[in-house]
Amino acid sequence: MLAKRFKTEFKVGEELGARLEYCDVDVDKVRYLVNSHLHFDHVGGNHQVKNAQLVVQAREWRAGHDDDLIQANGYHQADYDHGHDLKLVDGEHDLFGDGSVLCVPTYGHTPGHLSLKVRLGGGDVLLTGDACYLRQTLENLHLPRVVHNAAEMLESLGRIRTLQKAGARIFYGHDPQFWQSVPQAPAEIS
Repeated sequence: MLAKRFKTEFKVGEELGARLEYCDVDVDKVRYLVNSHLHFDHVGGNHQVKNAQLVVQAREWRAGHDDDLIQANGYHQADYDHGHDLKLVDGEHDLFGDGSVLCVPTYGHTPGHLSLKVRLGGGDVLLTGDACYLRQTLENLHLPRVVHNAAEMLESLGRIRTLQKAGARIFYGHDPQFWQSVPQAPAEIS
């Protein structure tokens, strides 16, 4: 399990429920909870958003319930399986049916990783999760150590590059330098 290899530290008020409250979002009224993948650092707050429908790639959910893939990918069911109503998607999925929020398959880091393309006033942004940890991941195609399928991850990076060339701004999952340049909630990103 991956969580055993990392030390996670939250100060009071940094957990998901508190951050939503800080942004004036009623956690009980959140309709959708989209998980890029099932690693602890991306699903650890799921239990705080009880009423939301959990949106995840079907192949990711299956992997998160397959004993061999649980072990191979460092999943821990207690992190993500909280009895949410599920919306298992297969491939690309338009969340609201209007193109404003699109689930984009970016497999490779895990069996069913997805990124989220969001249409904002200033253009599209792509929230890559762990499909693209760092800016250098995309620029140099330097894969991280934790990869389920390298060929699929490289294909996903190609898809991300295509979206970037079409004008999407890329939000790198774990790039501290990038995140220093992003307005923090409740400030809006245009």
